[in-house]
Amino acid sequence: MTFVEDDILVLQKDNGQIRLIRDGVIQEEPVLDVDVDFIGEKGMLGITSVGPFVYLYFTEANEDGGQSIGNRIYKYEWDGNSLTNPILLKELPSNVSHNGGAMVAGLDGKVFAVIGDTLQYGLLQNKPVEWLEGSDLDIKDNGVIFKLETEKPYYAMGIRNSFGLAVDPMTGNLWATENGDDAFDEINLIPEKFNSGWIVIMGPATESDLSNIPGYEDYVYEDPKFSWEKNVAPTGLDFARFNEIRDYDNSLFVGDCNNGNIYKFELNENRDGFAFDEPFLQDKVVNANESLDEIIVGTGFGCITDIERGPDGFLYVVSLSDGVIYRITPKTISSMTDSENNGGCLIATATYGSELAPKVQQLRELRDNKLLQTKSGSAFISNFNNVYYSFSPQIADYERENPYFKETVKLAISPMISSLSILNHVNMDTEEEVLGYGISLILLNVGMYFGVPVAVVLGIKKQIGSHNII
Repeated sequence: MTFVEDDILVLQKDNGQIRLIRDGVIQEEPVLDVDVDFIGEKGMLGITSVGPFVYLYFTEANEDGGQSIGNRIYKYEWDGNSLTNPILLKELPSNVSHNGGAMVAGLDGKVFAVIGDTLQYGLLQNKPVEWLEGSDLDIKDNGVIFKLETEKPYYAMGIRNSFGLAVDPMTGNLWATENGDDAFDEINLIPEKFNSGWIVIMGPATESDLSNIPGYEDYVYEDPKFSWEKNVAPTGLDFARFNEIRDYDNSLFVGDCNNGNIYKFELNENRDGFAFDEPFLQDKVVNANESLDEIIVGTGFGCITDIERGPDGFLYVVSLSDGVIYRITPKTISSMTDSENNGGCLIATATYGSELAPKVQQLRELRDNKLLQTKSGSAFISNFNNVYYSFSPQIADYERENPYFKETVKLAISPMISSLSILNHVNMDTEEEVLGYGISLILLNVGMYFGVPVAVVLGIKKQIGSHNII
């Protein structure tokens, strides 16, 4: 996804199309359609823009879904309605996996692009030259970051695979996510001539690891700024620049695909690393048995593939599994954080797929804006939470595992949530009003869930009885 003025251009991996979203509406016809090989991690893989120029990274094919020609980076011109005048900038290798594709523009307008190792291992993957023979010695242009349209060599090397690049709008520093093998996903600060360490190292290096890096030219290894021991598949990342509030100017937001989480990392004073409160995070690693609470700011977004800052300063999150783009505002972050502190709507979030779903927001607004404003409402929420959180985590987890159960729960709770929406449109300023409306809604739901079914059953029995008499 990229922004061209106020419009959004979003790629579609498998069919090679670029779609235009204008005024929140996806346009019927694609603005570009190219032939791609979409097997595995190949396809339309990356997009970014600089002024009227749009850069595309895709696995070109001889026909749509046909034989791969290789990964290619093209530069197009945007005329407001279509992409024209393609210029080929890079011819790169491709494979079924580890093709990378993320791109981002630096503060100087030059574009960074990353390609994974394409399952090929040579000098750029920190293999000693004495281990290489034949064609292995000729492996190039993989596991690296390029700075396009410059004469400079690789900006970084030793990268396994990456789905996310971001540039700090204050310092110009380049940041990247990197996906580990069976452990240790990473967030890296990428200075020029950076060696990320693969295939020798993923996660923080030991002394033994460092001694095993053969070195490649004058590229220098540095430890990740953060690592997850248990794989989460981090993808897109970006910095917020909300116009109306500066509370998040020092935050880096990162999405993942495995869990649908959005993480918020607070930068240190020099903006070259992170500052954590929890003692167990001081080593910049969250181990498999440790809590993610300090860094998680949102859940339920499905497989996140991209996070981009829009011209309005808000964050836009692409969910592959949900097929939507979410807009994250300061109010959204505040409500997601409040849900962590006050107790989130676990079952509703699992049912409707995201904390940003309208039904979930409706419940949260009812809780925060109505019930918690009175003593009786606060007492009800406190007692309700004691019961609700004794069983809701198990139900929410089972919903995520079983789509049929999820649909059953949706059918069951939708009438109740619709009835609760009444409370968002009435005045509940006094204790008496809260109690009155609350009791009325309880009776209404008892009628819907018990009275109506009982009446139906009795009616059926009556009909059966009358037929038997005849």
